[in-house]
Amino acid sequence: MAIQVRNLVKRFGAFSALQEVSLDIASGELVALLGPSGSGKTTLLRVIAGLETPDSGDVLFDGEDAIRRDVRERGVGFVFQHYALFRHMTVFENVAFGLRVQPRKIRPPEDEIRARVHELLGLVQLDWLGHRYPAQLSGGQRQRIALARALAVKPDLLLLDEPFGALDARVRKELRRWLRRLHDDIHITSVFVTHDQDEALEVADRVVVMNEGAIEQVGTPEEVYDHPATPFVYSFLGDVNLFHGRFEAGHVQIGESSVRAHPGGSVEEGEAMAFVRTHEFEVVRERIGNGALPATVRHIRALGPRVRIELDRTDDGKMIEAEVSRAEYDALDLRKGDQVFVSARRARVFVNSD
Repeated sequence: MAIQVRNLVKRFGAFSALQEVSLDIASGELVALLGPSGSGKTTLLRVIAGLETPDSGDVLFDGEDAIRRDVRERGVGFVFQHYALFRHMTVFENVAFGLRVQPRKIRPPEDEIRARVHELLGLVQLDWLGHRYPAQLSGGQRQRIALARALAVKPDLLLLDEPFGALDARVRKELRRWLRRLHDDIHITSVFVTHDQDEALEVADRVVVMNEGAIEQVGTPEEVYDHPATPFVYSFLGDVNLFHGRFEAGHVQIGESSVRAHPGGSVEEGEAMAFVRTHEFEVVRERIGNGALPATVRHIRALGPRVRIELDRTDDGKMIEAEVSRAEYDALDLRKGDQVFVSARRARVFVNSD
């Protein structure tokens, strides 16, 4: 099922949750709605599902109006963050529930229901747990059962609202890889909401970055990470450092240092914001050229194979956060209070419009 969203507006009192939002989702695509709390991503998902009615705008399923369809007529499977499993039912009965409550004229025979449930439990790799109750399962297992239940009625569209938000980091990482493999097997159009950038970038075919009820950028994970369209996208995705300076002739002047930079938006010259990700810095003991910023080591944190270094700029005292490999760190032999020079391998600038 292909989805077309056109000029959606949704307000809750004086608060604008969605502001003229338009989006196309291709049939069989896995799309992530990514953004901070209050950005409108869950509201957009609920409007698509039919759980919220927009103030204006259209939602089309395969080119046909979906706004006036009842929720039960939209062919949508919904997976919530907190599972919503029936505690008094076994895993098998939970998955079968959606089939057994269908109207008699479309309800499958009992033998078909049982076959379908066994098939789904095998699909989510939990066919050996059918006799257990939700309280006897781990969080990751319960979420997979919730997904099997959503798939039981063969929906045309699968919507997931922060599906892994209640799980610990290790389980969440395992499940998002599993969800990607499952999607590759079943190819159902899927939209999931998350505020976890790693989750969105790892799982989705395309990422929709939202902020304050509007879409900032839509693209593949590589596009939104490597070529952010706005300062918000750059600052939201990954750990970044922000500098203010003047951009001209392909360089941004930061204090007394001139840093080579690529424009992220307009190519005009002027006062600009420059963004540098933590891993895009080079830290050296001796200054080379005029593109390095003098700084003092404030704090050092080892993070497995990477080392995070907090530094204070010599010119204005503002903090820089850099990340180097363990081998680079060992070669530098850094200590708190050491004087170093920091240069950006890559910087992206956005020229101020005012």
